[in-house]
Amino acid sequence: MKTISKPTTFTKLPGGTFKLTDDLILTRVGYGAMQLAGPHVFGPPADHDGALAVLREVVELGVTHIDTSDFYGPHITNQLIKEALHPYPEQLRIVTKVGARRDAEGNWLKALAPDQLRQAVHDNLKNLGLDKLDVVNLRVGGLDAPEPGSIAKPFSVLAEMQQQGLIKHLGVSTVNAAQIAEAQSIAPVVCVQNFYNIAHRQDDSLIDSLAEQGIAYVPYFPLGGFSPLQSDTLSSVAVRLDTTPMAVALAWLLQRSPNILLIPGTSSAEHLRENVAGAGLQLPADAIKELDSIAD
Repeated sequence: MKTISKPTTFTKLPGGTFKLTDDLILTRVGYGAMQLAGPHVFGPPADHDGALAVLREVVELGVTHIDTSDFYGPHITNQLIKEALHPYPEQLRIVTKVGARRDAEGNWLKALAPDQLRQAVHDNLKNLGLDKLDVVNLRVGGLDAPEPGSIAKPFSVLAEMQQQGLIKHLGVSTVNAAQIAEAQSIAPVVCVQNFYNIAHRQDDSLIDSLAEQGIAYVPYFPLGGFSPLQSDTLSSVAVRLDTTPMAVALAWLLQRSPNILLIPGTSSAEHLRENVAGAGLQLPADAIKELDSIAD
């Protein structure tokens, strides 16, 4: 991708902002902090100062939406965010998630018992240096797909902590439409974070439904995540537009629906700037039609 000169802030980030509630207005281009931890999202980063620099660059670019979790590291990513940015800029909103934990080998395990959820919220508060969390997403499904079943019990735990003043807003992650509706019967849901990208489009109808309700949809793994998306179509469109597959994937998501918020992750300030600039790529109609043919 062609390099862009480094500005102090973008005068206007691609996609503008999305208003979830009166006190929760996020730039549609956000930042996912997962990759700041060590390999496999476990342990400390190889370049501690570099990780801090990336986070400071996020703020300098005008991004007001950082996505994180205390099970990244574990604890390390949130501690880096606090070290780099606390006291936090007034407009910055930090969205975290609970419902999983890491064992000593770095495996991802579910942690949905009431005491585990309460501990996770308190760990996030401590490691981020906050007395109230902006948004907490309850992560309930598998690695990249929802699992059927009631989420009422764990979501009710978070709703109770919201009533106690420890959480401002609630969201859900890796869920289906029925689970979202169940959560909404307990407390308002401001965002849904699911696996979705240019090739994995099972949530198309869900995204449209959420848009009608003013609820944000936050896709993760824009290029397939742990199983990287290999697509000749995506690559050929990127070459034709003289850009990268990541830029095309992010731009496609941003143009897909106004309630889609992006959280691409990187541990490189250079890649961060490329991602922000790439999201602003205006895809021509013929490219969008070609890209839509990738969907499985």
